[in-house]
Amino acid sequence: MAAPIVNLEGKIGLITGIANEKSISTGVAEACAQAGAKLIITYQNEKTRAFIEPVIARLGVTDAFLLDVTKPETMDAVFAEIDARYGKLDFALHSMAFAKRDDLHGRVVDTSADGFALAMDVSTHSFVRLAKKVEPLMIKAGGGSLVTMTYLGSEKVIPNYGVMGLCKAALEAATRYLAAELGEKNIRVNAVSPGPLMTRAASGIAGFDGLMAAAVERSPMHSLVTPEDIGALTAFLVSDAGRLISGGVHFVDAGYNIMG
Repeated sequence: MAAPIVNLEGKIGLITGIANEKSISTGVAEACAQAGAKLIITYQNEKTRAFIEPVIARLGVTDAFLLDVTKPETMDAVFAEIDARYGKLDFALHSMAFAKRDDLHGRVVDTSADGFALAMDVSTHSFVRLAKKVEPLMIKAGGGSLVTMTYLGSEKVIPNYGVMGLCKAALEAATRYLAAELGEKNIRVNAVSPGPLMTRAASGIAGFDGLMAAAVERSPMHSLVTPEDIGALTAFLVSDAGRLISGGVHFVDAGYNIMG
């Protein structure tokens, strides 16, 4: 393994959203573990747990909990366990999003009310709920860092991204408001915006191969981002090296976002 970019020795972090070994969250977990952090990870259901067992084993994770954000009792249980076992939390990653297929691929103007509400609840308001849960634990730690994952579709129209573009725009606004509200508690809040990469979630977006090809062709560095690249940036943001960075959307996309 390469030498760690930052030092997270003595820090306890929560990683959500690991679906399999190719997940963005997996790259973040690996970077943070490599930097010395003690990790707590969550999984959505027992089927997902089976897919992430190799990650749990490889990283030596001893705390893996069920967390389904559509079931509030599971979030309550996770944070009760964290408080009982550690009494604090230094950083947390929010990497969760969902939209019904018809709402994702269809026109925004045709989005159903229940589909819009579900997409916003899972993809955006879950971040607000997570922030509320981490706040007292990060106060006990003397401060902390909360990071969420967004995408360029928040500010640019991306074909077949549909209602998720609205969710990500709201997520980025939430990042700014939470950063403003929690800053006095020494809690930093940031969003990371990766370029397109093939994950389980991305596989549900029609024409995603074309987005990746365009990213390679049009980005100044002519390269696709990897989970390791995203992990390196996130590990920096949650470390003491990023102690005064808050409220921003930070791109890791080989410069693709600057191109017209």
